[in-house]
Amino acid sequence: QVQLVESGGGLVQPGGSLRLSCAASGSIFSINPMGWYRQAPGKQRELVATITSGGSTNYADSVKGRFTISRDNAKNTVYLQMNGLKPEDTAVYYCNADLKPTGSMWYRNYWGQGTQVTVSS
Repeated sequence: QVQLVESGGGLVQPGGSLRLSCAASGSIFSINPMGWYRQAPGKQRELVATITSGGSTNYADSVKGRFTISRDNAKNTVYLQMNGLKPEDTAVYYCNADLKPTGSMWYRNYWGQGTQVTVSS
């Protein structure tokens, strides 16, 4: 069974840093773009950053210059390094990826279970 498992959330003071990880597990043939989204209370889920298998990245304007997305294709893992955190970054962060399970003809979109990031003094 293919799934995405996130880790690394927590409570941090403004200006601090956190690193989120998301590992895809199961029998996977290939992975296309991987990314991070977030959802704050009372708000819609929004894109934070994405990265292709070739390393091309895309960021939301609100996190440019503070967050860095990266991936280890050998480990089927995507990371989000978050620096200069602000209270408005508080949200549940979700990993997302288009995966083709072994034996499948099709890519399917998967979501992780989410990890809470709270920025507060």
